[in-house]
Amino acid sequence: MSLNFNGTSSDSVNVAVIPIQAQSIDYNDTNDSNAETLSKRQKKKLLRSQQWEEQRDLRKQRRKDKRQQRRLQRQTLGQTNTEVTSRKRLCREVEPSPLRLVVDCSFDNLMSFKDVRKLHKQIQRCYAENRRASHPVKLYLSSLGGQLKQNMDETDKGWINWKDITIKEEHYCEFLGKQELVYLTSDSPNVLTELDHTKAYIIGGLVDHNHHKGITFKNADEQGIEHAQLPLSSFVKMNSRKVLAVNHVFEIILAFLEKGDWQDAFFTILPQRKGVVALVQEDQSIEEEDGLGSDNE
Repeated sequence: MSLNFNGTSSDSVNVAVIPIQAQSIDYNDTNDSNAETLSKRQKKKLLRSQQWEEQRDLRKQRRKDKRQQRRLQRQTLGQTNTEVTSRKRLCREVEPSPLRLVVDCSFDNLMSFKDVRKLHKQIQRCYAENRRASHPVKLYLSSLGGQLKQNMDETDKGWINWKDITIKEEHYCEFLGKQELVYLTSDSPNVLTELDHTKAYIIGGLVDHNHHKGITFKNADEQGIEHAQLPLSSFVKMNSRKVLAVNHVFEIILAFLEKGDWQDAFFTILPQRKGVVALVQEDQSIEEEDGLGSDNE
């Protein structure tokens, strides 16, 4: 049987042509399906990224505004004479003192490692306060070694670069004359009233919680060197014992060099937990109590 597509043959077969409608592909559906597969965290991340891009121009403008503001501030400071002094100017106003202060580190074997660490922190405080003092002294460390040096090497390797300090492994008697030395100890019967700038004052580097009472006075007496105590009892009354931390003694002397007054120095440095009260104030309160008592009689 022949097929005549022209439709002239009787035996022809009519072929129905069915139009095929092209299906359009919606890619947005694909994106939506991908979006549906994103987790909440991914969606938040995508949203933040979009917001970051949208705010790019705003951030740029803010940076520009800040730069302009800083520029105006610098111009204002440069044109006006402010009371703020620079660090270089402060350095020029420092007047070093010829006074020598020695921290005696020869008690290493009498302390636990915990107390050695406390001593290390106190020495760090002394060094820092001396660096910023208006009348810095000549600071010495003597007999450095043992646990203290080990702790310094492990936790503060920068100590080898400290400035304006003399660090010795030797005992202070080996590099200073005995006639120059005065050991500061609370057990001494001698009371220090003035500082002799020709002397070297020794502070015992000992944190022992009063386990070795009187040892610094004993050492000074055996070595045949002068000793004295700070005039605490002449100016203040404390609730606690008169034994002070190394940095407290050091800072009190720095404060006295600056203020020229022991009482001001004590009240500036001593912590409140010591219960420091001026003797004049204490005497007045006692007199008031006595007066009240006599009236009641």
